[in-house]
Parts: sequence; structure tokens; C-alpha cells
Amino acid sequence: MENAAARAGTFRYVAVEKHILARIESGELGPGEKIPSLRALGTRLGVSVSTIGQAYLELERQGVIEARPKSGYFVRERGQRLPRPCRKVGVSDEPREVSRNTLIRQVLDTMGRDDMLPFGVAKTGEELLPAKTLARIMTQVVRDDPEACLRYETVAGNERLRRQIAFRCLDAGAEVGASEVMITSGALEALFIAVRAVTRAGDNVVIASPSYYCFLQILEYLGLRAIEAPSCPECGVNPADLAGILRKFDVKACIFTPNFNNPDGALMPEAAKREIVAMLAARDIPLIEDDVYGEMHYGPTRPPIMKSFDEKGLVLTCSSFSKTLSAGYRVGWIIPGRFYDRAFDFKGTTNVCSATPTQMAVAEYLRLGGFDRHLRRLQQALEKQMRTMRALVGSHFPPGTKATNPRGGSVMWIELPGGVDGGEFYFRAKEAGIGVAPGGIFSTQDKFNTCIRLSYGSPLTEPYQDGVRRLGELAAAMAAEAAGDPPRRARYVAGHA
Repeated sequence: MENAAARAGTFRYVAVEKHILARIESGELGPGEKIPSLRALGTRLGVSVSTIGQAYLELERQGVIEARPKSGYFVRERGQRLPRPCRKVGVSDEPREVSRNTLIRQVLDTMGRDDMLPFGVAKTGEELLPAKTLARIMTQVVRDDPEACLRYETVAGNERLRRQIAFRCLDAGAEVGASEVMITSGALEALFIAVRAVTRAGDNVVIASPSYYCFLQILEYLGLRAIEAPSCPECGVNPADLAGILRKFDVKACIFTPNFNNPDGALMPEAAKREIVAMLAARDIPLIEDDVYGEMHYGPTRPPIMKSFDEKGLVLTCSSFSKTLSAGYRVGWIIPGRFYDRAFDFKGTTNVCSATPTQMAVAEYLRLGGFDRHLRRLQQALEKQMRTMRALVGSHFPPGTKATNPRGGSVMWIELPGGVDGGEFYFRAKEAGIGVAPGGIFSTQDKFNTCIRLSYGSPLTEPYQDGVRRLGELAAAMAAEAAGDPPRRARYVAGHA
């Protein structure tokens, strides 16, 4: 009963937070305006004064509001309302060969470095993951069956783990059997296998614009050509845009992240998912779906995967536990549909099978039933961190900055004002010990050169908040520089091309 009461209390104060944030986002409460008193809001919402106070303290910690002695709480004046970058970019005029590896390699170089604030890496902070529980389970499975941990696993992967993944697919709207699931070493291997299974060198592949830069790397390595369909941060790829591409080009496959696209956080509406799956099925075109962020939603229900609308086995769904449980365990999977045999061959000739002990440990963790409770805590933490990041960007970045308001995932897409170049911004931030991802690496074209992607997957402690402040100061300085000294800016960009 006590735990139930505690959960109910947590839910109530989180609901109060969302109520105030919604009023600020809508403009109903502007910078410097007083927000309702504890007693007044408590009466209006039917909750206790202590619950309202807890919510206000959390909003104050996030930098959204501030307390003034003997006056109450106010929306912070220095924060600006951040419009969302929803620019309509055109469809690719022609398929393009991909070449972004030089800058992508430099961005990846910051991964795992302790001397860099990791805003450039889309990772979940270890503080939010069940490290001790996983370590205890790993110790147990190794102790209980040490010989099994030394053996090759099957190519398809641990059967108990595959059963658990198939069961979890029900929450995403898809009915699949364990025999349809194949374990991989993270989602990236799953994606690589999927692309190899459905394409040949020289084929045209449709991706979102912007799109995860590792998609571009895969296409480049396999000699494929990209056709970019514009993605809006609110709703992702529009089916009408995709239909136009299919009429114009000979498309062999599509790669989309319908649930919280990386980098713009777009959530594709269910109707659009259904329409796109049907559109591709009518032409027998495979769809590779990256659902690595699907379980990191902030809403009450998990958004469905595109696989749930697949009637012909043309959707290859890829995902992993890297964002929700452990990046280091490298446990991912693919549901390759009608392309299972080809995927099996590529998996078997790539690395034979994935690591046995981590598969056993994750299977046992899922069997014990604590994953959903962990996910709820993770989702709440990430939503708070997203709100804190928006408040920090609004407080410290120069006027004219635009930022997305994601409904899931762990990344925020930001458009810098004043013509600030994201590539130059990346290099200068790196020199200051701060990692960011420049917008140019998320497209084959120069559409997003004034954008950056920031990760808020790690708790925004004081060093992280100070890092955002310094990034804001850098953006302001570069905007002033771009306005007053264009030749210098041009030389800098050319030097780092």
C-alpha cells in the first residue's frame, strides 16, 4: 500500500509539472509572469499543497521557474520561447552517392571519452540504467551454467531471449514468433544485415531528411544511392512525399525511424505508418524500420511499429537494448520477415553469433519482470531532462534559436540563428571539451548546416548545465561574428571541409 501511495504521489506531481509546462509552451504564461500560488493551483487541480510544492521545486531545479521572496513563483524572465524548426525541405532532385564519413568519424571519436561532455552522442546515462541488477544477474547466470557461457550461441540467438522479445512486440502492435527474431550485436548490426539483405550496389534507397548518420555510412559502404524524403519534427515523413518519390525513381528499399527519428525526434502518426506500409507493399518494396527509441516514449502508450501493419513480410524491424538497458552488452535484434534466410546467411558469415553471456543475462532480466517498471522510471527521467534542456537552451542560446520538443527518445534538434555554421560550431565546442553533433552529417545535402543535435540522455547535473551555458555563449559569439566578419567565417569552414 505504501508503494502504491508513493507511486500515486509521484504521478500527481508529474501531472502538475506537465500542466505548468503546457501553459508556458502555449504562451499562456510568458517570461516574468507569476504562476498560480500553491493553494490556488492545488484547489483548481484537486491535489494537495505539498504536491504542488514538490512540482514547483522540480520546475525550479530545471530552470523553468524561479522563486521570489514573499512574492511566489514566476516564469524565468531570461528564458525565451523556442519555436520549433519545421522547415519544409524539398525531396532529393536525384539519387545521391553518400560521402560524409570524414566528419562522422570525428564525431564518433568523442564516444566514450571522459574528457568530453557527451552532448554529441545519443546515449542514455549509466545513472538511469539498472547496472547493479544486471551485474547481479550476469554473475548468477555465469555461476549457474559456466559452460554454457563459453559456448557459441546459435546463429539466430538465445531462444529464451527471442521469446521475450517476441512477447514485447505485442505492446508495439505486432504478433511475431520467437522463430522470426534474430539476435544481433546491437541495432547497427541489425540494420547493416537488413540493408545487405534487400539491396545490391547501385540501388536507390529512400531515407528521411534529416536521418541518422550511420544510415548514410551503411549506404556509402555498400555502394548505394540515397534519395531523401523531408522529415518534419512533428510528424516525420509525409506519405505524399514518398509517393512522389516512388513515381519518379526506381526505389529498391526505404529506411525509416518512425518512432522518434534521430535526430529530429519526429513521431510518425499511426495513419501515416499504415499508409506507407501499404504503399510500399503494393510495389513489393522492402521497408527497414529502426525502432531503437520506440520504448522511450513520454506518452501513456507505446507507439506501434510499422511491422504491425505488415501483411507481406516486407518490413524488417531492427532494435536493441542499448538505449534502455545497456549499450555495452551489445544486444540487438532483427525481425527480417520474408528475408529471414538472407539475413541468417549474412549474420552467420559476419560474426557467426552474438555474445552468449549477455544474451543469457538479458533474457533472465526480462523473465524476472522488472523491465516495465524500469522503463517507466526511465521515460519520466528523460522527459524531465528534455524539459530541462529546453529551458537551458531558451535561457542561454541567442534569440532566434529554434528547438524541437520531442515526445520520446533522448535527442534535441536545434537550429542556430544568424547563419551560424553547425560544422564550425562543432569544432569550436570540441576545443572547449564539449561534444555536439553538427547538422551536416545527417544528410547527403547541405540542408542542415545551421543545425546541431544535442543529447539529453544523461542527467543534467551542474557540469552539464554549465556546458549548455557555454554552448549558448559560443552560439551568440558566432552569430555576432557571422554578422560582422563573413570572410573569416568562410575561411574557417573551408579549413575544416
